[in-house]
Amino acid sequence: MNMYGSEALEYEEVTRTRPARSTESQPSFEVVSGGGLDARVRAGVSSEFLARVKMVVAAAVLLFVLGSLRVALTSMTVAQLSANAEMREQISDFITNNDNLRVERSLMSSAGRIDRIAVQNYGMVVPASYDVIVLDTAEDEELAEEAVEEEAVEEASEEEIEAESEAEPEVEPEADAEVEDDTTFDATQLAAGL
Repeated sequence: MNMYGSEALEYEEVTRTRPARSTESQPSFEVVSGGGLDARVRAGVSSEFLARVKMVVAAAVLLFVLGSLRVALTSMTVAQLSANAEMREQISDFITNNDNLRVERSLMSSAGRIDRIAVQNYGMVVPASYDVIVLDTAEDEELAEEAVEEEAVEEASEEEIEAESEAEPEVEPEADAEVEDDTTFDATQLAAGL
């Protein structure tokens, strides 16, 4: 019979010979929440990281906008400068053309050229002398009235001169005096002659 319970007896003996463990001397087992390798994975992205990413994205957008504005301003400036250069070229071309046209007009309207064309092409003859008569339509009536008044004054002064010359001896004019030949008539002379 020893055989059937021998193992149990041995265990009991071993347990009796060993001293009992005290639970107070060993530290207790504590559970810490959130610890472990997968705690960061379960927590997600930290708010600090998101704030930094937002700041980097905002700075990149700001730099992009500023760069775009600078490129736009530069392209507008270049376009304006090229337009100004084209305008200056056009102005210089217009000035050159204007000068050429003035020279051509002076050549075409010269009296010698017109006389030459009239004589050669149309068989006209150059006059030996000519008279110039200037007529103003608006001032003709006023000038005619003034001419009539001047003629009346001249007639009165001529009568006075004749009366004085009869009283005084005549003096011959100098032979060296120049005689003016004025062949141009203005409106007063024309009205006086009528």
